[in-house]
Amino acid sequence: MEKKAFWVGFNLVRGIGAVRMKNLLDFFGDLEVAWNAPINGLMSAGLPMRVIENFLQVRKSVDLDAVMAKIAAQGIQIFTWQEEDYPRRLREIAQPPPVLFVNGSFAPEDDWAISVVGTRRVTAYGKQVAGEVSRFLAENGVTVVSGLARGVDAIAHQSALQSGGRTIAVLGSGVDVIYPPEHRKLADEIVHAGAVISDYPLGTQPESSNFPPRNRIISGLSLATIVIEAGETSGALITAKFAAEQGREVFAVPGSILAPQSSGTNELIEQGARPLLKMTDLLDVLKLQNLPEKQFSRKAIEVSPEEKKLLQYLSQEPTYIDEISRLSGLPVQTVSATLAMMELKGLATHLGGMNYVAAKERQEPYRIR
Repeated sequence: MEKKAFWVGFNLVRGIGAVRMKNLLDFFGDLEVAWNAPINGLMSAGLPMRVIENFLQVRKSVDLDAVMAKIAAQGIQIFTWQEEDYPRRLREIAQPPPVLFVNGSFAPEDDWAISVVGTRRVTAYGKQVAGEVSRFLAENGVTVVSGLARGVDAIAHQSALQSGGRTIAVLGSGVDVIYPPEHRKLADEIVHAGAVISDYPLGTQPESSNFPPRNRIISGLSLATIVIEAGETSGALITAKFAAEQGREVFAVPGSILAPQSSGTNELIEQGARPLLKMTDLLDVLKLQNLPEKQFSRKAIEVSPEEKKLLQYLSQEPTYIDEISRLSGLPVQTVSATLAMMELKGLATHLGGMNYVAAKERQEPYRIR
């Protein structure tokens, strides 16, 4: 049985998320070992009894081979933390999803993605702005990320596609359960020009409790989040809050003080979000003026196996060279020489004191109060 099957298996267990998955890996060293562990071993790994009971029920009732066959039959890819192709920016956030189900494909240019989110009850003004913003991003080589919902999300995806750009839809359901159902055709189009993704198992229905957690993925994939219109209780504000906590830029489109759809965006601006007044602000603030050239340069520069390995352990949090060596299993001398080359290629930044971070291509964002 392939190793990914055990990641998928634990993903089916209610109560096991990023933190407990990491604890299992740290304790057992391998999820196959954890899957076959006795109860006392699972308790020693820190799982509470209620979660162990959930796990035992899944282990007894689920045929992992059949689950993997079903996933493969639908052409769905599985990405885990341990893979080099796991989205780089998403890996940087606190508690990234251990497993991603992907219908479609990721591409290197998705490193320069921006999320466009907003209310389902979008006004004529919001429709115009959402369309223009998304077309502008796509025409400048930026991948548009959103949530496939009615309103702003659908307009963002459609506008990116119409401009020949890439777009990624993040679902609050399994990737085989498209919601709302009238967006099935749109989802099919996205699969061929980007990806429809989720961290929920196949067959998961779109329950309301699923959507706030998925918003951290929307913001986590993105350099920045743009909120077009949002009421005071809009889910788009949750995405903006996640973006700020993740150290990502947040833009908000100002609107009429009399329009309920603009109450949330106006409040974001009051709290310190950047007001989006003209399209070129996006390129200026995020330093994306020459994005096509940057993307070409990154593709043209060959990345060595050692560099790919070290990229897995670099984030926006400083990491000491000895820790990078420990995590990667490479000698300190090899890590030092590789990091020096990565600096020249623009893949890593030395902060001094032998501490390194992943290369940063943006200014410091604000923090929502």
